[in-house]
Formats: sequence, C-alpha cells, structure tokens
Amino acid sequence: MYNKYIFINNNRRKKQKELLEKQKQENPQISFDMLTANMEKQDVNKAVGEDVAANNFSNALSKNTEINAKTNNVIDNTVNKVANRNSRTSGNYRSKNLNKFVDNYVLVDIETTGLSPVNDDIIEIGAIKVENNKMVDTFNQLIKIDRSLPPFITNLTGITDEMLKTGRMPDEVFREFVNFIGESVIIGHNVNFDLGFLSNKCKKYLDYNLANDYIDTLYLARRLVPHSVNYKLGTLANLFNISYKGAHRGLKDVEITYEVYNRLREMR
Repeated sequence: MYNKYIFINNNRRKKQKELLEKQKQENPQISFDMLTANMEKQDVNKAVGEDVAANNFSNALSKNTEINAKTNNVIDNTVNKVANRNSRTSGNYRSKNLNKFVDNYVLVDIETTGLSPVNDDIIEIGAIKVENNKMVDTFNQLIKIDRSLPPFITNLTGITDEMLKTGRMPDEVFREFVNFIGESVIIGHNVNFDLGFLSNKCKKYLDYNLANDYIDTLYLARRLVPHSVNYKLGTLANLFNISYKGAHRGLKDVEITYEVYNRLREMR
C-alpha cells in the first residue's frame, strides 16, 4: 500500500512539472510552488465537496432510517390489528366491541401454549357469570393437549404436563363453555386475544361460530386512565390496589378483571 502511494505521488509530481514547464513558457513569472499550491487547493476543494456529499448522504440516510422506523411501527400496529380481526373472523366470527359498561355479562380468560390461535392450544379456560353486577357462577377447566408444554408457559402459569393429564378433552370443555356463556356479553382484558383462540377452537371442535358481543377492559382503561405507564392487567391492578397474587391462571385473572372493570365504572 505504501509503495503504491509513492508511485502515485511521483507520477503526480511529474505531471505537475510538465504542466509547470508549459505554463512557464506562456508566463515566465509563474513558479512551481504557486502551481503546486493551486493544485493542492483544487484537491482540497474536491475533498471538501466529497465530504459534503457524504454528509448529505449520511443525513438523508439517517432521516430515511427514522422515517422507515416510524413507518415500520405503523405497519406493525396495522398488522396486529389485522391479525386480531382475522383471528376473530375465522369461523364467521361477527361480534361487536360494545366498549361500555353493562350489568350482565361473562368474564373470560384463557391460558394457552403460545400466541397462535391456529397452531397453539388452549390449556385452561376461566369464566365468571355476572348478573346485576354480582358474580353468580364460575367455570374453570384444564384441557388435555397432545404435546408437552413449553417451559416458559409452565413458568408463567404454574400449569404442568402432569396437571393437564387430569384435564378434559377439548370438545367436552368447549361445549360446556358455550353453554355456560350462552348469548352473554363477554368481558376480558385484551379480550381480542382470548376471542381469537375461542372462536377458532369452537369452530374446530364444535363447528360452532362464536359470535357474542364483547367489551375489552384494556380499551376502557386507555380511555379512562390516560396517564397510566401501560395498560397491562397487573399495572391496573396495582393502580387500583387490587391483589395480583395468583395471576396468569384463568379464574384468578377474571376475578382481577372483574375488580378492574368495576373500578373503571366508578371513573366514568
């Protein structure tokens, strides 16, 4: 690399001398130093121009990266909304988000093996029936599955493979669940997730289209508690001084959601 630099530099100085001789013939007053300084000035100007162009490109790239990041966030949010909609509409699911307060409803929460309504399984359903805003009945079932639980799910929920061996077959559980909820409004926290699974499994095991209207306490909380750091069930429970002990089990989560729903009702 060093030898290459010497060769280029010598070649350049040779051209400078030839140019100097030519210009001396035209103008005897010009000196080699003057010519060299002029050529160096041209080189500096060229380098500055290249740096400016590089900086402009870098700035444009940075701005483009910021724009792309914002665009990707919008795309991600849109994809999530579409995914939720598609998961609810699979099996002709045609319910409405009522986004209000009612006195008669069924609270629902599920535990699953993962996030996909199609590829993952429901392992537990918890539900509470409410009439005149009073809890009148409960539903809680573990469901057998034909695979081992991911360790993450066991750590999160406390549900083990051994516990699921005592569970019941999916078609039996979903049939009883459908009878339990009837045509009641379904309430849950981030309930789109639960409904996506329940709609898919009711269609798969019962050929039944789950079409109950629903209310999402997550949406209500965003409207009524605008300054919360986030809207996780645990965060809202802590905000309202509701015990979160035993969470991530179906029946316990619906009990917490019931309390959160009524605290939000008081804030209307």
